[in-house]
Amino acid sequence: MKSTRNILLGLTTAALTAGMVFAGSHTTPEGQAVAARQAHMDLYQFNLGILGNMAKGAVEFDEAVAMGAAKDLAALANMSQASYWIAGTSSTDIEGSRALAAAFTDMDDAVAKSMALAEAANAMAEAAGTLDGVKANLGKVGGACGACHKAYRAPS
Repeated sequence: MKSTRNILLGLTTAALTAGMVFAGSHTTPEGQAVAARQAHMDLYQFNLGILGNMAKGAVEFDEAVAMGAAKDLAALANMSQASYWIAGTSSTDIEGSRALAAAFTDMDDAVAKSMALAEAANAMAEAAGTLDGVKANLGKVGGACGACHKAYRAPS
């Protein structure tokens, strides 16, 4: 009984230590900005995956699911990201960032690309009630994402 308690105590201590180390890496404003930015991109990817799978026929088209993903995508694209595109968070400044330094030096172009994504996502949200609407708008959304990634994202 005593050895089981010691094993559980050891595992609990190890888990808490690992959690504190992980949390510590996100406590700086720069670390938090990168984490927020990556979470935002993950949500783009999640919603685009839903729509892309329907467009490819990998899953059956479901109007409610498509509309939900498209509306979420538009909400993300229209959300202010200013608080997580801060100086000191490029791929040359902080480990784990894929944002190229150019994203912070040519803000007018970066904002224009962001606006193009919002426009494409808004059009998708309007058209996602049909499979044809999803198919017609998916390339535009992907193109807007790709334009920004090509200019401002470091390769993985």
